[in-house]
Amino acid sequence: MEARDMDVSNTQNTSPPADAFRKATSVSGTECSPTAFDGLAAAVLDDRGKVVGWTDTAQDLTGFRADEVHGRPVQEMVADRPHDPRRHTRAPATGRVRLRHRCGDTIEVIFRTTQVNGSSDFLVLAAPTPHVANHQHGAALLRALSAQNQITIALHDRNLITVQTNAFSNTPHGRPIQPGARLGDVLCAEDAESIEAVLRQVLETGIPVIHRNQQASWRHRPARRHALSLSAFRLEDARGRPAGVAALYIDDTDQLRARRQLDLAHRAAERVGGSLDVVRTAQDLADVLVPAFGDLAAVDLAEAVFDGDEPVERLGGGNLHLRNAALAPTTADWPSGIQRGNLVPPLSDHPLLLRFQHGETVVYGRDDYIALIGGAHSAEQLLPHDTHTVMVAPLHARGLTLGAAVVWRSGPSEPFTEDEVDFMKQIASRGALAIDNARRYTREHRAAMALQRRLLPPATTDTPAAETAGVYLPTGRGAGTSGDWYDAIALPSLRLALVAGDVIGHGIPASATMGRLRAAIQTLADLELEPDELLTRIADLVQRLAAEAPPGDHDIVGATCLYAVYDPVTRRCAMASAGHPPPIVLRPDGTAEVADVSPGPPLAVSGVPYETTTIVLEPGSVLALYTDGLVHRGAHDSDDGLRRLTGALAASCRPDRALNETARALLTDLVDDAPRDDATLLLARTRTLPAQDTAHWQIPADPAAVSDARAWATSQLTAWGLDDLVFTTELIVSELVTNAIRYGRPPAELRLIRHDALICEVTDANTAQPRLRRARSTDEGGRGLFLVAQLAERWGCRHGQNHKTIWSEQPIAFPR
Repeated sequence: MEARDMDVSNTQNTSPPADAFRKATSVSGTECSPTAFDGLAAAVLDDRGKVVGWTDTAQDLTGFRADEVHGRPVQEMVADRPHDPRRHTRAPATGRVRLRHRCGDTIEVIFRTTQVNGSSDFLVLAAPTPHVANHQHGAALLRALSAQNQITIALHDRNLITVQTNAFSNTPHGRPIQPGARLGDVLCAEDAESIEAVLRQVLETGIPVIHRNQQASWRHRPARRHALSLSAFRLEDARGRPAGVAALYIDDTDQLRARRQLDLAHRAAERVGGSLDVVRTAQDLADVLVPAFGDLAAVDLAEAVFDGDEPVERLGGGNLHLRNAALAPTTADWPSGIQRGNLVPPLSDHPLLLRFQHGETVVYGRDDYIALIGGAHSAEQLLPHDTHTVMVAPLHARGLTLGAAVVWRSGPSEPFTEDEVDFMKQIASRGALAIDNARRYTREHRAAMALQRRLLPPATTDTPAAETAGVYLPTGRGAGTSGDWYDAIALPSLRLALVAGDVIGHGIPASATMGRLRAAIQTLADLELEPDELLTRIADLVQRLAAEAPPGDHDIVGATCLYAVYDPVTRRCAMASAGHPPPIVLRPDGTAEVADVSPGPPLAVSGVPYETTTIVLEPGSVLALYTDGLVHRGAHDSDDGLRRLTGALAASCRPDRALNETARALLTDLVDDAPRDDATLLLARTRTLPAQDTAHWQIPADPAAVSDARAWATSQLTAWGLDDLVFTTELIVSELVTNAIRYGRPPAELRLIRHDALICEVTDANTAQPRLRRARSTDEGGRGLFLVAQLAERWGCRHGQNHKTIWSEQPIAFPR
């Protein structure tokens, strides 16, 4: 039968049942199943269609040996022969047919025929349909993968020599990599060794590698690092022996850069702006940029920004009045001209500088940057070693250019790209806003501090009643001062008022409220009210201040206060508390204790009475008034802080140590570096007037006692050597004693006190307030207090719980 008459009319496109391909029987040592066949069967037919040549692969495919088919028509092997054997058709050049296997099964094959040159014989090539389909799909898949720009495929033999790849060399001409190349021919030696170690392990073990992160650089561009995702699996021949390795490289460099930029932006959002200190914020910005964005970074700020002021806009070169605020890393080998706090030297009028001054982020090459900073002679002091690219981003916020963020890249680092310039704009914008917030806080903080310190009294006072020393430390956090204050107010009759207070709130509003309260307390102190009465009136004032506050701020107007009055004659100290911590008393013997003061409500609360507590202080005792910022530290509660303060006071407060030195030492030891609240401490070392400088005389309830009082006062002044004050004192004593007998209630007492002034006091049990008025010519009385006011330097009246005291002062020409 001629090959051209091979009947293929009944050839079907359906595949034989799958189990037919999986049966395996042995006929003369030949397996029946075609699944073991992996190759291309070949046979030669003469012009009549008879087999004249039979290969081993044909035997593997059909199970028939060459001697069994030689000289027989090939049509006998076709499973679907035509019903009319005389009907012949010419075999097509290619097609699909089912062949009989020697074991009785059928095998669907795809064949191709071609005439042998110079002969009438035909060469027939055939392979099982599934194998051909797999080969076609595999080839299509390989072509599709090879066409992907982001996926590089490389087939390596057992020696890891490249057999086939779709990779192009990363060189200026970008030619395809030729077969026969090794990884070391295109990659840096270290990267090639690392990847070959992975491929060799896959080749030896057969265990594939999936998505292994691998860094690599091209041999001709070692500075640019590529982030690769490497997958590799072993190739095997038909007998399952290792034939090579297939490797897939996915370049994740752009995605990795995007993720890194996202992480950098996230870190900048978390870290930059967490501080309200300008320098700390600038350092946070520099630290974020290194090493994620550059090798070195600096933040330069306008000098005005450090003080909280607005910088002046400047165009062109020259002195830009910039000062370095931050460097990163601080441990780097910086040039001598780039140091923390250094002024940025004058710059040349470079075109890129003008672009920067108009708000653009610019990138300088090495030569441009050298030209900007003044030439090669300045490069040694102002250009970090091995720098090749510099990016300068303006720190622009709220219409102000606050300074610049400078990032250097050196050595093998790649130059900045356009997308990195855009990204730097975002980081610089966030950093500029944080720095401007810190600048504005600095301005407000300085204003609040200036106001607060102007409103506070002198740090030390020296009065007949006590020596005082006050210290104040503002909070290191938040919006500035908290309105804490202290005061030492000299009162008539040598008495001394001591005050400590703490206003609710922060910043300038708190300082302003503190100033109003301090002024009110000083005014009421001059009225010589008892401590409980004074706090009651101050509480009423705070209520009015709260009512005057803007809507929504009523609940944040308030304060606590401790008010104490010490009398050096009686050594009595009367005090009252409006929600304030109690004072600490250090006795001359070194023992310290917390005064037992009945606390009242804070000054924001009205309608609840306050209570005055009186204690007796020995000469040389130290009374410590403070605010809660001194006892509230970290996680410690107020009781623990109070014990610490009491112990520290007992340990450090000595008679031979200056009181202001002790106060500063206590504040340093007890307050954190960044206190959460203001801390105030007022120390008062008490004194007592010597007994020989005072004199007392009980006033009988008899009008005749007036002359006796004058005689007693004259005798006492003569004994003190104050003869020049006898005449005026007689008149003052006469008027005051007369009023006590006429209008007052017994018991009454006359007291004279000698110090830098002569003090005359008359006390009686009537609490009615005397009034100074101008008597008419027809009035019989009303001239006593007027006369006292004319003779004395000053006079006044103070009230106790069941008494009042009218006093006058006359200066002594030569105080003892």
